[in-house]
Amino acid sequence: MENFTFYNPTQLIFGKGQMQQLTKEVPKYGQKVLVVYGGGSIKRNGIYDKVMSYLKDIDTEIFELSGVEPNPRLTTVHKGVDICKNEGIEFLLAVGGGSVIDCTKAIAAGARLDGDIWEVITRKKAAVDALPFGTVLTLAATGSEMNAGSVITNWETNEKYGWGSPAVFPKFSILDPENTFTVPRDQTIYGIVDMMTHVLEQYFHHIENTPLQDRMCESVLQTVIETAPLLLNDLENYNHRETILYNGTIALNGMLSMGYRGDWATHNIEHAVSAVYDIPHAGGLAILFPNWMKHNLAANVGRFKQLATRVFDVETEGKTDKEVALEGIEKLSAFWSSLGAPSTLADYDIDDKNLESIADKTLVYGEFGNFNKLNKKDVMSILNASL
Repeated sequence: MENFTFYNPTQLIFGKGQMQQLTKEVPKYGQKVLVVYGGGSIKRNGIYDKVMSYLKDIDTEIFELSGVEPNPRLTTVHKGVDICKNEGIEFLLAVGGGSVIDCTKAIAAGARLDGDIWEVITRKKAAVDALPFGTVLTLAATGSEMNAGSVITNWETNEKYGWGSPAVFPKFSILDPENTFTVPRDQTIYGIVDMMTHVLEQYFHHIENTPLQDRMCESVLQTVIETAPLLLNDLENYNHRETILYNGTIALNGMLSMGYRGDWATHNIEHAVSAVYDIPHAGGLAILFPNWMKHNLAANVGRFKQLATRVFDVETEGKTDKEVALEGIEKLSAFWSSLGAPSTLADYDIDDKNLESIADKTLVYGEFGNFNKLNKKDVMSILNASL
């Protein structure tokens, strides 16, 4: 493995009834609090009232930013930055899923930035400081609750980019599985796909001697595969929600990728697709990932074979390595389809009209992918196979 330094300062507060820890944690950082949330589901399921009650118990001055989009938009980030600067906000609290947390990260950095946060997102500036913030997670999916990454969409220019900075690790994240009980079935499916793709992005690398990291990745995948159907048959089962919630965090808090870099090409392609069509991120990943795998099979067929045999129990007798690998890819795709995830871009009424524009957006920083570098021809091939 490669040399590495692991750093993750986020305090993870996990379990039933842990939201009351807000009364202990928030006062450490300030009294003027901006609460950031999405379309209103937290008001319907009671989480909003609980959060506000705890904040009022500690005499915070509360400001609110609602309406964060599923693919959080730059315009919403700008609204939050303006509130922070105009009102002297001292602490932000993200109450929601990964989109809300990603938006909050951008607001936190933008509030301490001399300039536009879009300059950070497009790699023209670095975010070296940010307002402190915490999270109350309501959706198992992105892992944003325990990492320093964020994805923001500029809808005016149809650009969507991931960015990150050590300055935007959450100070704390509260994960109560009961807060995910009311997540609808389709959003639960998307969350499951999302966390699995995070593991798969890290799994595909060429670094030698990563046996523990491999087994850790495989274990997360196996646990999600075992638990997902059970959860979808019983959406308010505490044990299943707890298992999936924890897996989503572990999938992208840095622990799985110590000593190597994963690929992340598929995420880059999906960001370009949803920048144009605004489809659910994980839905795009479910479509694109198997086709990325098939396209890059020759880069390291042994890696794909290992996934097939260890995670999907593909038998090897009488088969070539390529046949084993392809069977594993088909089993992955079939599993996602069995949950109800989409399998083609046509499922979102996407045809070949804008594929070239999408491919161009993936290459804004040049060829990409750490497992196998992709150029425009490669991207077009993957997109066409996904139609």
